[in-house]
Amino acid sequence: MSLALPSDAARAALAPTGLLRAAINLSNFLLVTDTAPNGDPVGVSPDMAAALAAQLGVELVLTTYPNPGDVADAAPTGNWDIGNIGAEAKRAEVIDFSPPYCEIEATYLLPADSPHTTFADLDQPGIRIAVKERAAYCLRLEQDLQAATLIQVPSHDAAIETFLAEECDALAGLRPRMNTDLASVPGGRILDGHFATVQQAIGAPKGRDEAGRNYLHDFVESAKSSGLVDELIAKHGQQANLATAPPV
Repeated sequence: MSLALPSDAARAALAPTGLLRAAINLSNFLLVTDTAPNGDPVGVSPDMAAALAAQLGVELVLTTYPNPGDVADAAPTGNWDIGNIGAEAKRAEVIDFSPPYCEIEATYLLPADSPHTTFADLDQPGIRIAVKERAAYCLRLEQDLQAATLIQVPSHDAAIETFLAEECDALAGLRPRMNTDLASVPGGRILDGHFATVQQAIGAPKGRDEAGRNYLHDFVESAKSSGLVDELIAKHGQQANLATAPPV
């Protein structure tokens, strides 16, 4: 990856303790695909953090969180220096995000007897959509839906259970996970297209020096243009599920 070395100001902004403390969201099974013998998460997200630490010339410390909402909640506490989660407007109130480095399609799984064929069909009064609360795609639906009701539950597994038990009109989630969920919904189908692309990015807590934010931007753009992101996606076998985001 061809990128200028960071200035002292950028390094101090991104790793003020001399370590790069990276918050990793464990619930994204596409970006965290395994666990190392020492317990550290393995996948595209931890590898992106490792590449940034190497570029900064500092040691990496991974801090794991069960959900992206927990990462966002911890942004003002000073417990992490970078957080690898989906960039969304609500989270941007406390986090300054880099451009996205990869994208994941979010769509709906419909029951067998569903008459709906478009995303607009599912934004009508009386429509109920099961979804994992505080996921990036849930935040997007909260922002975009005008009439449908979101049934928000703590996990995607709970969302599937709610979708089936309460006979909801749709289940919202990431397309790769929907391909697996389809086996649990006899006759079900996944809606073509997407209502959002979840854009995975690297964020820094608001209030850090502009030099750090600028360097984070340049790092991510360089990681995309140099092929690093493509290499990491292939390394972890996620070519069918993740796409490198376009340049900004």
